[in-house]
Amino acid sequence: MRDLRNYKVPAPAPVTLQGRYVTLEPYDRSEHLEPLWQALGGADAVNELLRYFPQDAFSEAGPFGDWLEAAGRDFGWITLVFRENASGKIVGMASYMRPDPKNGAVEVGSVAHGPGIQRSPLTTEAHYLMARHVFEELGYRRYEWKCHNENEPSKRSAARYGFTFEGIFRQHMISRGANRDTAWFSMIDGEWPVLKQAFETWLAPENFDEQGRQRRRLEDIRAEISQGAAA
Repeated sequence: MRDLRNYKVPAPAPVTLQGRYVTLEPYDRSEHLEPLWQALGGADAVNELLRYFPQDAFSEAGPFGDWLEAAGRDFGWITLVFRENASGKIVGMASYMRPDPKNGAVEVGSVAHGPGIQRSPLTTEAHYLMARHVFEELGYRRYEWKCHNENEPSKRSAARYGFTFEGIFRQHMISRGANRDTAWFSMIDGEWPVLKQAFETWLAPENFDEQGRQRRRLEDIRAEISQGAAA
């Protein structure tokens, strides 16, 4: 077994992560709040997109920005916004949450993909970049994904990206005046080499046809790599 007596990693800090399709930037209220608010649908649609988040609904951008700032100040969240490389537009966000440097664990949460980028290579690359930073640059052992158990799209995304389902925390919290059972997923450092290879194979330009449609699914690529490694 690995000797962890001298294991030490830093807490996540604001970072810029650049990929082929997307660049992740540390959230800055003056630069990002209004374009992020609009990218997530503005007052007409943002609350539907964030309906499984535990905080109350937002009527305007200001309180939304207050919430993001409080999460960083009070809980150590590092929120990254997604900027589409092709257009330069802000299109989504996610945060490193609940950092536990002592044990090498951190969660990705407050994930919100604007309607224009859902089910696109951009979102997959954003989560690849965040996971790669956690394992390769910070040296963490465990990367978590948690969501409301009724949030089926989030659970499907976690499984697609390669997180392993670990179970349901029943009556985990009260969210918006109702019970929330929370589904827990994780990936760990020993799994990262296979997950990384699958991400990079899927994201390669040759995996997409002239219409931008995938030729092979991420899940199938990962299964093929895993089978080859086990052979």
